[in-house]
Amino acid sequence: MPLHPVIDRVTDRIRSRSAQSRAEYLARIRAAGDAGPARGHLTCGNQAHAYAAMTTDKPALAAGRAPNLGIVTAYNDMLSAHQPFETYPDLIRKAARAAGATAQVAGGVPAMCDGVTQGQPGMELSLFSRDVIALAAGVALSHNTFDAAVFLGVCDKIVPGLVMAAATFGHVPAVFLPAGPMTSGLPNDEKAKVRQLYATGEIGREELMAAEMASYHGPGTCTFYGTANTNQMLMEFMGLHLPGASFVNPGTPLREALTMAGAKRASEITALGNDYRPAGEILDERAFVNGLVGLMATGGSTNLVLHLPAMARAAGILLDLEDFDAVSDAVPLMAKVYPNSLADVNHFHAAGGLGFLIGQLLDAGFLHADARTIAGDGLARYAREPKLIDGELVWQDGPRESLNDRILRPAASPFAPSGGLKQLDGNLGRGVIKISSVAPERRITEAPARIFHDQNEVKAAFQRGEFTADTIVVVRFQGPRANGMPELHSLTPTLSVLQERGLKVALITDGRMSGASGKVPAAIHVSPEAADGGPLARLQDGDIIRLDAIIGRIDCLTEGFADREPVVADLLANSHGIGRELFEVFRRNVGPATDGASVVL
Repeated sequence: MPLHPVIDRVTDRIRSRSAQSRAEYLARIRAAGDAGPARGHLTCGNQAHAYAAMTTDKPALAAGRAPNLGIVTAYNDMLSAHQPFETYPDLIRKAARAAGATAQVAGGVPAMCDGVTQGQPGMELSLFSRDVIALAAGVALSHNTFDAAVFLGVCDKIVPGLVMAAATFGHVPAVFLPAGPMTSGLPNDEKAKVRQLYATGEIGREELMAAEMASYHGPGTCTFYGTANTNQMLMEFMGLHLPGASFVNPGTPLREALTMAGAKRASEITALGNDYRPAGEILDERAFVNGLVGLMATGGSTNLVLHLPAMARAAGILLDLEDFDAVSDAVPLMAKVYPNSLADVNHFHAAGGLGFLIGQLLDAGFLHADARTIAGDGLARYAREPKLIDGELVWQDGPRESLNDRILRPAASPFAPSGGLKQLDGNLGRGVIKISSVAPERRITEAPARIFHDQNEVKAAFQRGEFTADTIVVVRFQGPRANGMPELHSLTPTLSVLQERGLKVALITDGRMSGASGKVPAAIHVSPEAADGGPLARLQDGDIIRLDAIIGRIDCLTEGFADREPVVADLLANSHGIGRELFEVFRRNVGPATDGASVVL
């Protein structure tokens, strides 16, 4: 099937826009690759320090002929999605030895849980943690003793930060190993109902805690289709996972077999062998466009509108909101996973999962079939699924038909003809809205504004009964320069209650929403942000705002709005407490949301 003309045009536009930066990037990584295996250039003293604790692997490491894998791990046991990584280094070392290679833990990176920090001061460090992860992974790999890198990460900022590091060390092959989702617990819609009952005071904290614990109940990724699971989808679409690896539950024989197979594959694609696959050459414009297609076809997290441009910049590729918008308009919405429906990612996987989805998108011409991947050339192998048969890991053709058309549909009869995200523009700035879970009748909202500088002010106004008419809630000074751009997901129950009372309600903010957010229209990542004097800083209570997610506009309709002086907020409280002091240099130097809100790129 020939490539869809819109996908072709978007790819050419990205290629042209990135021509100089990509050429400079490729020249750098190829020069590094041409220098040969790094360990050959280290002194004997350098190498002795690196191998001192490696016991039985010392002879192979000293000889320098066996590939040495550097493990960069985001393990901690507070984050359920990362708890399974505790045992991965031993599995990787075992698999490496069986393949005639060695493996070492090169270093660890932080991994915070947005579920723990949601609505708390620590959330203000969340987005910045992505760049810290990239920096920490860079420190780990800077020892320059590794022929390939194996990255262990799943969640919101961790995978993007690790990809930024993998691209920066683009001459080194990179394999990403996931841990998989936890088994299904309390259904996500039931959890949401309990949260709304708590928000209205109809139940107490004891009932809320019981529901939350029944939903988040074991090792693995949260089962809704938020940022963490969107990351896993991307890693397959972009060719950095083994085919079918994303949504296999932790602690299963198949999960262990995939982990060991990933380590073996890392040992096979180094410069020491005949199938050298440096990360920087896999991460080309085709890979990023394939990622955009996957994001739209699945109705994935809005956080990737921030992360993908930052990831791409690390590989010399420049993405713009217009690319997201064009791909979204062309690609059909083929999956419905909570918060877009009642199903969770385990149900999605059982219905055919990524193998079915990729096969359909390839057949319809929406993907670059010739993309390079860690598994080999061409994306067709990602339409297959792994099976453990008589103890042997094999890949078989994935399903050609959906096993549940309420969750997963073919490209020819999708849930919607276009994808899940829409670019917004207007006199309030540029932003984005996730429309895949917003009812069609709610995609246009025109109402007076209520202005807030803090999400807790919104909740307090709700408790005082102040929302009695259609309202557009504006929460400003939430951008990266103001306070690190926290997620405002804890507003979802409050705004959902207003919506269910029959009010037209929407959110506009220069902050973020969680990948789990959905049913309330939310114009997010609005840039320029209020702290930079952006248009949101000129708004006043009562201004009439029109949010039109159909044509992609956010405008203030009040006469004289543009002539006002922007409000300057007192942001002193954002600069201290819970580690915020350490990130002042980030707030001062971070780039705009439209470029990925990065400090290091």
